Amino acid sequence: MRRVQDAEAQAKNATPKLLLPLMGRTLSRRTSRSNSKPKREARILAVSGLISLSLAYGQDKPALLAFDVASIRLSQQDAQFSRIKPLPGGDGYTAENATLLFMITAAYRVPARQIVGGPKWIDSDHYDIEAKADHAYGLDDLHEMLRNLLAHRFNLKLHKETREGPVYALMVDKSGVKMKPDGIGQGLKIPIEFGRPGEFIGNRVPIQYLCYWLGQQLQNDGRPVIDKTGLKQSYDFKLSFLPELPPNVSRESLPAELQNLPSIFDALKDQLGLKLEAQRGQVEYYVIDHVEKPSAN
Repeated sequence: MRRVQDAEAQAKNATPKLLLPLMGRTLSRRTSRSNSKPKREARILAVSGLISLSLAYGQDKPALLAFDVASIRLSQQDAQFSRIKPLPGGDGYTAENATLLFMITAAYRVPARQIVGGPKWIDSDHYDIEAKADHAYGLDDLHEMLRNLLAHRFNLKLHKETREGPVYALMVDKSGVKMKPDGIGQGLKIPIEFGRPGEFIGNRVPIQYLCYWLGQQLQNDGRPVIDKTGLKQSYDFKLSFLPELPPNVSRESLPAELQNLPSIFDALKDQLGLKLEAQRGQVEYYVIDHVEKPSAN
């Protein structure tokens, strides 16, 4: 990891500019022996104070978390899927056949429908990424590194806007929570993975991530999912439901074991003790101000 620290450089640059005028005045003016010592002490104190301010100013700037090395290339795969995840040891990030839009959703944990603006290629050009850090980091740090990588290599600039609109509020059902608590925070594994057809297995899933994931499952609906559970822990669970079907696929055309699965709304109540309630609420959108195709490796 590279940490950009410029406090010392600022202090070195600042000191000569501050010292030279004072030294010049000291050498050019000669005063009586009785007055010279207090003046010299005052000047030394003034210079020391200005240097201290310069050092303090430099130290206020936070270090930038970044991967040691990163390769971004256009994907040559014909795969129909995309994947992006931290490396198992926590010392990097990898992406396969991933669009920039998909990478932004992963880095900022926001559904694609809440990302606004940008050229068409951000959702059509696919990339492979291999990024390595100098040692293992936690998931929050890895996400920050990924955001910094996108800003550096794609020159990505965006800002957040909060808008009111229709949402689903995730709430605890009257039956009570039916998930197994599993600490706080998220591990390095993908929190929710496929099990049997129509089954999803959650491992140490924070509620905020569950909201993000549910929003991804409800893409056809268009309502973001916001957290109103009040739950602070992470949870393990199994959730089986019939996913949203494309317009040209009917329920009757599916295998029998899938036809009998409940909707996501009923499954949340019966299996997890949660419910989705349609409301109006505040939703964060990420607006792309500027983006470019990636710089060379």
